[in-house]
Order: sequence, then structure tokens, then C-alpha cells
Amino acid sequence: MPLVKTTGIILKSRKWGEADRIVTFYTKHFGKIRGVARGARRLKSRFGAALEPFTLCHLNLFEKPGDSLFRVSHVDLVTSFQSLREDLTLMASAARMVNVVTAVTPDGDPDGALFDTLEQGLASLSRSQDPTFTALLFQIRLLGLTGFRPQTDHCAACGKTRLVGDPHFSPLAGGLVCLTCASRQRARCVALSRGSLSFLQQAIRLAPALVTRLKATGQVRNEIEEAIEGYVTVVAGKRLPPVDFLSPPLMA
Repeated sequence: MPLVKTTGIILKSRKWGEADRIVTFYTKHFGKIRGVARGARRLKSRFGAALEPFTLCHLNLFEKPGDSLFRVSHVDLVTSFQSLREDLTLMASAARMVNVVTAVTPDGDPDGALFDTLEQGLASLSRSQDPTFTALLFQIRLLGLTGFRPQTDHCAACGKTRLVGDPHFSPLAGGLVCLTCASRQRARCVALSRGSLSFLQQAIRLAPALVTRLKATGQVRNEIEEAIEGYVTVVAGKRLPPVDFLSPPLMA
């Protein structure tokens, strides 16, 4: 049973047995993994507060051949992001970030850029004056990193490069569609204003350091939120549940 070390961000955890927890991490070197933390729910657990949701930590794990479940041996807390658990609006936005990562990433498929994006996203969220918008920008970037970049240059259904009339976003097709293809979609498309299309194209193409400078209000924001929510639902294969603060799914 070899010992492995990596850096990870806690996505969620659940009770297991009488005193343990099953914890889901997104790690720098192994991607999304699950591990069992023995005795994590005891009052004098050696893990302390290091297994809270959104925490960035260094991990010592034991890997058993043929078993997808790691054993968590030691956790060193790096950044707690405690403020994300103390404010309900911040918590909801942070939960959306980690829930999307959980839903759209396969197990055991490391992606350093994705890990860095999640870490930077949580850090940006802790400083944000508009948490919901910060989470929206994160989801757009994450879709691109995981191979689901929204198509905005041509019709995602037929490939037509010149779109006549107001643009429509099809969550099922994964991007803009022409009027003919929009009428054939099994699910309703989201009509986008030219301002919304311009915003989406900038959010996709700008470098991470510049994306945070984008602003969207009113109609543009409403349209982009509706389009991305619908697309995330398609990519995840299900509608992600809202955070229930009375019984949080991240830490049951």
C-alpha cells in the first residue's frame, strides 16, 4: 500500500460508518479522487478542521491496488477559505463552483490548469463583492477547460458561419444556433442580445487575469445566467441542486 502525496481541494464529504468520512478531493496530481478519513468525526480527531469544504490542503494518502478509495493518512491545511463558510451567499457560490467540478470531471484524470482555476476561483470569490457573478465567470472558464467550451463562432448544429437575426443559445447543441436550427431544438433556446453574445465571447477568450474585469448587469446578465445554467445542466446530465443550508450536501 504505497504512500502518495499531493495537494487537493475538498469538494464534499459525507458520513461513513460511526466515526469516519468519505471525502471527495480535486487534487493536483490525481484529479478527482475519494478517500476515507478514519475517525474524522471524533471530537479529538487528528484532522481537526482540515476537512472542511473548499479547504486547500496537502495530503498524505495510501493507495491500495485495485481500490479506487484512498486512505487519508495526514492532512496539512494550506488555505481554509473560512469566509466562504461564514456567509450564506458566499457559501452558495462556492458550493456551485465545487458542485460543477464534481459533476463534469471524471475520476482520476488530473488537469493542472483546472486545479489552478478552482484554487484561483475560490480565492477570487473570497474577495468578491458579487459572488454570484464570480461563480458565473468560473463556470464559463471551467466549461472551456473540460472540453465543453460554448460555441460562439458558428452554428453549433449545422456549422453555418453567418447567422442572421438575433443569436440564440442552445444548451443541447452547446452554443449558438441559427434560426432554422433553433426551431428544431428539442429544448427551448435562450435568445441573446448582441451585448450578451459579446460578453460571452470575451469571457471565453480573455486571459484569466482579465476575465475578472468583465461586468454584466440587467438583460445581459440574465441572459448569460440562463444560457450557462441550461448548458451546465446538459453537460452534468442533471440539474445541480440548490444548496440546502439546513442539511448541506457538501458536509453531511
